[in-house]
Amino acid sequence: MKYNVMLKILMLLLQKRKVTATEIAQRYEVSVRSVYRYVEELTVCGVPIDVARGRYGGITIADTFRLPTGYFTREEYAATLNALDAMSSQISDESLISAREKLESRQKIEKRELSVCGNVIVDGGTWGGSAKFSEKMRVCEQAVNDSKSLLIDYISREGEHSKRVIDPHVLIFKQNVWYVWAFCHTKQEFRTFKIGRIKSASFTGKTFTKKEFNRDDVDLVFKRNTEEFTEVTFIIEKNSLADAEEWLGIDNIEPHGTGFTATLTLPDDDVLVNKILSYGGAVKVASPPELKERVKAAAKKIAEDI
Repeated sequence: MKYNVMLKILMLLLQKRKVTATEIAQRYEVSVRSVYRYVEELTVCGVPIDVARGRYGGITIADTFRLPTGYFTREEYAATLNALDAMSSQISDESLISAREKLESRQKIEKRELSVCGNVIVDGGTWGGSAKFSEKMRVCEQAVNDSKSLLIDYISREGEHSKRVIDPHVLIFKQNVWYVWAFCHTKQEFRTFKIGRIKSASFTGKTFTKKEFNRDDVDLVFKRNTEEFTEVTFIIEKNSLADAEEWLGIDNIEPHGTGFTATLTLPDDDVLVNKILSYGGAVKVASPPELKERVKAAAKKIAEDI
């Protein structure tokens, strides 16, 4: 615990160069007295830290201090470069490119035999639509970077088209899906839009002033229109195991007799019913009985309409 906090303090000082003891104490949930003790131990280890008390005081690290060149291990270099490669394949951010070049140059200076990078690929687009998706990503990224308003044609999960002007503030990558968090002029509030559901996006010719926000302001829950969830138990036939694993997750599926079962909590809406029907009876609902009856009714309606 002690040395972990000491390392975090060092990283924070390298990032901000000057912080207060109170800020460090609140961030890492330790006492101010402990902060001064940890700083003293870092100083004994040779880190040039200066402590000034008073109104304009703080804990300062010398601008000339840098971590030794061998701070990164071979595996850490490779992992970092892989991550930057993966992200830059979707976002052509100059900062990402610059960071990668600097790390790669450091790698050459140290003459390390690093593993080949680029073995991680990020593709948030749909099957067969990577070019169009990449273009939408480019437009959204430019809008975020240059504070440009966009006119988008958005298709909701329910199939509703809506044209609206948005002010993109940040891109979000969650569970292999790209989103843009933006201020919606139609709703007059911030909304999270799935980029894959944006049919078209174009610049309005207007710019906007970004509103101040922090990470906690961004909605990362992405609730559906319904907030109802239900615990479902499925009976899965062996021939549909692979597809069920991709939908429900391997960890949630257990062997049961000649087949498999899975129990987990899912959003209780029509999307769930349609997903179950898509398996053609190879994935059956064991419980709850209400959901089972809804699936039966939907299947009956399909049969009557054929």
